[in-house]
Order: sequence, then structure tokens, then C-alpha cells
Amino acid sequence: MDALTQLINGFGTALTPENLLYAFLGVLLGTAIGVLPGIGPAMTVALLLPLTYALPATSAIIMFAGIYYGGMYGGSTTSILLNTPGESASVVTAIEGNKMAKNGRAAQALATAAIGSFVAGTIATLLLALLAPTVARLAIKIGPADYFAVILLAFIAITSVLGSSRVRGLASLGLGLTIGLIGIDATSGQQRLTFGVPQLADGIDIVIVAVGLFAVGEALWTAAHLRRRPIEVIPVGTPRMSREDWRRSWKPWLRGTAIGFPFGAIPAGGAEIPTFLSYVTEKKLSQHPEEFGHGAIEGVAGPEATNNASAAGGLVPMLTLGLPTTATAAVLLVALRTYGIQPGPRLFETEPVLVWGLIASLFIGNTMLLVLNLPLAPLWARLLRIPRPYLYAGILFFSSLGAYSVNASSFDLFLLLAIGALGFLMRRFGLPVLPAIIGEILGPFAEEKLRQALQISNGDLSGLVTPVSVVIFVISALLLLSPLVRRLLPRKATPPVLTEVGEVLEETHHHEQVVAADDGRAGRPPSA
Repeated sequence: MDALTQLINGFGTALTPENLLYAFLGVLLGTAIGVLPGIGPAMTVALLLPLTYALPATSAIIMFAGIYYGGMYGGSTTSILLNTPGESASVVTAIEGNKMAKNGRAAQALATAAIGSFVAGTIATLLLALLAPTVARLAIKIGPADYFAVILLAFIAITSVLGSSRVRGLASLGLGLTIGLIGIDATSGQQRLTFGVPQLADGIDIVIVAVGLFAVGEALWTAAHLRRRPIEVIPVGTPRMSREDWRRSWKPWLRGTAIGFPFGAIPAGGAEIPTFLSYVTEKKLSQHPEEFGHGAIEGVAGPEATNNASAAGGLVPMLTLGLPTTATAAVLLVALRTYGIQPGPRLFETEPVLVWGLIASLFIGNTMLLVLNLPLAPLWARLLRIPRPYLYAGILFFSSLGAYSVNASSFDLFLLLAIGALGFLMRRFGLPVLPAIIGEILGPFAEEKLRQALQISNGDLSGLVTPVSVVIFVISALLLLSPLVRRLLPRKATPPVLTEVGEVLEETHHHEQVVAADDGRAGRPPSA
């Protein structure tokens, strides 16, 4: 009941004219950015972060959350109309959504994606409001050793889930941890990895790292693969659904919500796996399995609901534990820290106006998105015709402007270019970007908790052993050793569900490797 009372107070914060304006700007910009292939919400928030320092913290975070949700909505438009997912979480939507569009049902595909996103986002946000305070109260009771174990589990889970190669995931994480070490050690006062450069003594600002890896790296990668040919966009009418479409979609919406929210709420990274599971589930339960692969509406409704429910679920560990599970959540965590706000168990006590205003704004933004997406779908489709050279030139300009505004230092521009080149090389060799960002953000925090635990035990490693941490360490070890264990065990028949997931992965493999010529998306290995 206390959560509902706080939520009502949050609506009082979110419904002020100023915050309503920023919520509207966020969802409008997020949808437009989500429609454009290759520009995700994480890049957008990273670009805008240096430009919003003058805004109140609550207004800025509400706008960024609108961009987060809007990007999820807009990504489905690109998947359906161009067969080119704007993000990896939209890969599954492209399978059936583009087939529906080619069959003359683009309007129905966009409608079920928009309404399903609204339904799932609303239910998942309500679950966030009810569960997050409870998780925060439980998190207060865990000590430094438990925190270190949880962060270690997040590192291993994210590097294991993202991409086809755990080695590449761990390599990306290592890069992020190394960047996080740069600067003066808080305990000894010694400089680490500064190479005698005084500007590095304070470390590298996370905003520069985020903008460099996401925006500059993506722009350079796209420019390197840009080809010139006219882009073909399937015409869109007014999105609408028939009674039969509603009958076939409402159950996938609810099942997608039930699958997506728990996966988002655990620190295991992203909506890729739950969207695949949702697609397989709908294929198994559908009364029209013969339509799958040819434009089944259930194959759009379920994954899109799962995607948005997972996005809301991802805010649970970010707000209560300070653990981001997606790239956008990682940049949102950076945004909170730039305002001097530390996400964690006490956030609901120290910043109740911001937290509950944010959660209430998600309900408002979700409604705004539904109103925007249904009648304006043809307009969003026209954005796909923007010439990519102009678009990415603008991104590089605003990236440089944002990096310079952090410290008003020209040295930061050289850092931005260097980190952007690193982002380009990571994409070239198939290293996922998210583990690097999370390693840079959480690495110093993990070091701090590790030292606190060892100081409490006078340097004895037994200080890392608690009932909670032991369980988490065991789970982490199982995640690391599972490939070796599977090789040693005798081979058995693959379970049907895993076989279906494998088929879906094969069917969507080309979405992650092939560049859609002038649409600005560059092909990359599956692990990117």
C-alpha cells in the first residue's frame, strides 16, 4: 500500500507542465531515433547527457526514460518495414513483421507492435512500482562481500549471454575494467595507467567513454560500410487491427509480458533471449503454426511485448542495486551519477521524488507513445529516407560538442576519438560493447566493495565468504564452466524448445551480419 501511495505522489511530480513537456520530448525523440537504423536509445541518451546538465535531475531522467521507452517502440518500425532491426532485441520482430509487411499487412503489424508494447509496458511498470521497493529493502541487508559477489555475477552473466563467444565478451569486459582503473587509486594515492599524462589523473569521464563507444564507434563503423543505393520502404497505411487480429494478439501480449519482465529484472543482460523464447512459445501454442515464417501476427505480438516488459524489468536492478543490464540502462546509470545520485538500496529513501516521479512518468510516456505511434506511423516511415552521410556527420558533431562540454578541455576530444576508434575495432572483431561499458561503470564499485570486505576481515579471504556470496559464487562458477561440462557429458537428444531456439537463431543470423546498404546499419558478427 505504501508503494501505491508513493506512486500517487510520483504522478504529482510527473504531471507538472515542465515534466510533462520533457516526457513528451523524450518519447518523441526516442521514437524518431528508434526508427532510424543504427541509432539506438543508448547512443541518444549518451549524446544528450552533456547537453542536459542545466536541467533539474528529475526532468532530465524523465526525458531519458522517455527516450528509453520510445526507442523500443521505434525499433519495431524499422524491423517491420525494412527487415533491418535497429537493435538486437528487435531481431525476432523482423522475422514475421517484415513478412506481414510484404503481404500487405504492414499496418496490422505496426498496430499489434504498438498496442502490445503499450500493454506490456504498462503491466511491467506496475510490477516495477510494486517490486522495486521490496527489492531495495532486502538489498540494504547485504554486506560488501555480497555486493562484490552480485557484481561479479553480473559481469559473468552479461558476458555469457551476449554474443556467440564468451571469450569476446570477457575481452570486452576486460577493456572496460582497464579503462575504469585509469586515474588515482583512492586507497594508496598512486596513479594507475596514466602514463605520466596529468589529464588522466582523474580518470576518464564515463560520458566520454559512453559517447565514444556508442556514438563515434557506430558512426565510424557505418561510414566504413556505407554503400549508395536507394532505400526501399514498404508503404504504410493507418495502423489498425481487425477483430480477428485482436483475438490472436491479446494472449501473446500477456505471455510476452510474463516472459520479459523476469528476464529483465535479473542481472543477466538484455532482451535477446526472452524475445527468442517468446517467439518459440507462440509458435508452439499458435492455432495457425503454418503461418509462422510467412507472416504470423503472434510472432510480432509476443516478442514486442516481451521486449518492452524486459525494458521495464531492467530498471529494477538498475534502481535498487545500481546494476545495469542493458546498454541504455548503463547510460541512465551514468546520468544519475552525473547529478550526484548513487543508485542502490537507499535510493528510494534518499531520492523519493525522483524515483517515484520517474516510475509515474513511465505510465505517462507509455500512453503518449501509443497516441504517437498509431496515427503517425507513416510519418515515422518517412524518416527512413534521411541520407545517412548527413545523419552520421551530425552525430559526430554533437558527440564532439558533448565531449568538450564535460570539462571544456580539448584533451577530451582526443580521448573521444581514441575511444571511438576502440569502439570501431570492437565492432570489427565482434566484441560486444555493453560489457565494456558495464565494466567501466561497475569496475571501481566492485573494487571498493572488495576492499571493504577484506578490510573488515583484516585481509583474510574468509571475509568474502557469507551464506549469500557462496551461493552467488557457485552460480558464477556454473556459468563459466557450463560449456566445459556440456562437452564432458554424454550427448543426448536436444530438447524441442532448444531446437526451436536454434532454428530461430539460424533464421535471424543474417540480420546481424548483413549491411542494409544505405540504411546505415553495418553488418557485424553475431557477437557484436
